Amino acid sequence: MAGKRSGSPADDSTRLAVSPRAVDMFADRDRLRDLLDHVPAGIVIHEPDGSVDAANGPASTLLQRTWAQLFRAPATDAFWKFVRPDGSPMPAEEFPVNQVMARCAPVADVVVGVPVADGVRWMLCNAYPVFHEDHRIRHVVVCFTDCTKLVEAEHSLRTSEERLRLVLQGTTDAAWDLDLRSGRAYLSQRWWAMLGETGQSEDATIDTMWGRMPPAERERVQEALAAFLATDRTSFQIEYSMFHHDGHLIPVLARGYALRDTQGSALRLSGTNTDLTAQKETERRIYELAFLDHLTALPNRRLLVERLELALDRASRTGAAGALLVIDLDNFKLLNESLGHETGDALLREVAARLKHAVRSSDQLARLGGDEFVVLLEDLGRDQETAALEANVVAHQVIDALSRPFDLAGRSVYTSPSIGIATFARGDGSVDEVLRQADMAMYQAKREGRNTSRFFSDQLQRTVARRGGLEHDLREALANHELVLYCQPQVDLYGRVLGGELLLRWHNQQRGWVEPSDFIPLAESLGLIRPIGRDVLWQGCELLARWAHDPRLAEMSLAVNVSVQQQREPDFVQEVRDALVGTGANPERLVLELTETVFAEDLRDTVAKMWAVRELGVRFALDDFGTGYSSLSYLTRLPIDLLKIDRSFVHAAPDDPTAAVIVDAITAMANKLGLELLAEGVETEEQRALLAASGCRKFQGFLFDTALPVDQFAARYGM
Repeated sequence: MAGKRSGSPADDSTRLAVSPRAVDMFADRDRLRDLLDHVPAGIVIHEPDGSVDAANGPASTLLQRTWAQLFRAPATDAFWKFVRPDGSPMPAEEFPVNQVMARCAPVADVVVGVPVADGVRWMLCNAYPVFHEDHRIRHVVVCFTDCTKLVEAEHSLRTSEERLRLVLQGTTDAAWDLDLRSGRAYLSQRWWAMLGETGQSEDATIDTMWGRMPPAERERVQEALAAFLATDRTSFQIEYSMFHHDGHLIPVLARGYALRDTQGSALRLSGTNTDLTAQKETERRIYELAFLDHLTALPNRRLLVERLELALDRASRTGAAGALLVIDLDNFKLLNESLGHETGDALLREVAARLKHAVRSSDQLARLGGDEFVVLLEDLGRDQETAALEANVVAHQVIDALSRPFDLAGRSVYTSPSIGIATFARGDGSVDEVLRQADMAMYQAKREGRNTSRFFSDQLQRTVARRGGLEHDLREALANHELVLYCQPQVDLYGRVLGGELLLRWHNQQRGWVEPSDFIPLAESLGLIRPIGRDVLWQGCELLARWAHDPRLAEMSLAVNVSVQQQREPDFVQEVRDALVGTGANPERLVLELTETVFAEDLRDTVAKMWAVRELGVRFALDDFGTGYSSLSYLTRLPIDLLKIDRSFVHAAPDDPTAAVIVDAITAMANKLGLELLAEGVETEEQRALLAASGCRKFQGFLFDTALPVDQFAARYGM
């Protein structure tokens, strides 16, 4: 075995200088042996021929040889049988003593294995020559210490490293290590390969890891790690997504351990990442096989039952009603047999596709089997009558969608649906009962001519029928211009008329006067409120243009109600601008009244449109304040000029202390924000006095005047 390092061939600068006194000491063997026995290392002195000339006690102990065995022992492999660190026999020329004699120079840090009774004892050897005055080698001194434990530890570490390397190479997991103090990270090649990349772990930091995560995932993982590090736990696992080199996301499960100091602070995190792609795909396939219809990819009966159970539970907790629609295709069996099963399957897939477009994204579709489909509707109102009306609208959409011809293999195929509807609300029935009711209603629809819908409840059927009649009459009224404008005055504290609010009225020949609370919500549900609102806005601007020629009316403002649907139209601002320009109305006299529901969704869009309209000179009033989505934040962000106290507070204030307190609070808030305040629905002097005492200065209600046809209003309050 060669030394780890050795000196150069002997010359004058490297030879050991030996004084005559030292020579005398070496000549006195007894004194030398006594001295060397006290040295805590083995020392063996060799003659120039390599044989042992002297050895101390520790050498005899370490080599497990007596002095008699050592004396004159040759430096040959036959006697010593030394081994190299790798376990192979060490040739005699690699013995430290022989290397020194061959080179005439010292050798250092040579590891030699010495066979002993219990195995191999490892020695760390240093050897050097002692020269005569004529530079011939006189002795070779070999010093050695027991390094068995060090060699075994090194071997164990090397074995562990090899074992770890083999494990990491054989596993699909990706190892990583993070130094929390420096931010440096070790990312294994498997870690990079999992992401489709080749990286340099030496340059990696914690930001390298964060940079491979979507922002939302990164924030979530950072929060989870911060929570973990704040505890005394040593292990964690978390699932998240990382960007693959190709751009798609891969699901990953990270398992890690924390190394903490004596105070419990984490110093480093080490762990592995597991690619969950295959597992997620397997889970998805299992889910599809268990819960999805193989033909249409819609939820199957099993999943429908689970979702219906949840819907019934939510209805019981929240009080919000829902409905279940069972849809059966008319004459499907005949079509399937005459056109073939492949065409029948194609028809079912097309039906599923049309149903997806006919219902809301929040509605839940399912296929029960055969030609039966189901639509589950939730949050349809607070009672079953409202739910029935909403469900009926969906049923008509389904009928319209499925009654159109289907183009299958180049031929037109016709079918139609028979729909049974069962509603449910708080505590209404079980899953089986609701399904049975909808199924029975569906068969009733088939008996009554097909291509129609029927409710399980006769009462709800009558309600829907009445609604259908009212819808027909409303459409006729719009076509025949039966909706007319009335105007109710708004007065100040002294009863002087400041302006008016435009109100729609409808008189039907058969029904008589129809309440706005009946036909306005119907118009909203049918999508008719937008053209109605547009027409009212134009008529209001035309009135302002005409009033401008009357000295008394010219100073009055005119309030026009704007529906949520109308305000959400993309061209709402342009619509207001066109009405003002087209009629020549003074925008400063136009007040657009919004309800608080307009702020329930997409507040940013609402804010932008209101400010754009405000720049035209138009003012805004907030109607029914305090009954909807009240928020001080939007009162400070929006160009609102006037708040209207809802009539429910006005009517209750004289007798209900709570309502009176609310009125006082609204008044104080309006004053603080610099907003005008108007109380609507004032019918008694007691109400007016209480409101006036609270600080309200504008009023509207029957106490002052009823709503009048606009011509009568102009005649009464104009010149």
